[in-house]
Amino acid sequence: MIKFHGPKVYGTVTVGERGQVVIPAQLRVSFGVKAGDKLIVFAKPGEIISLIPTGQFNEFLNYMAGMQAKIKKTNNK
Repeated sequence: MIKFHGPKVYGTVTVGERGQVVIPAQLRVSFGVKAGDKLIVFAKPGEIISLIPTGQFNEFLNYMAGMQAKIKKTNNK
């Protein structure tokens, strides 16, 4: 299982003419992403685009729920 320790920049990508992007090698190795793996595309319009390995989606949801709770707690102080 991948543990989410906070954001990290892995570089930049360029969208090709057919809408394709190449995921940086270091990120693929770090997350164990291989050719043929399925990724969920998650986006907040105008703000962020994320690629989440399908096997990690539940862990991602739990992480995001925890982050949301921390933000709400901080905002209520």
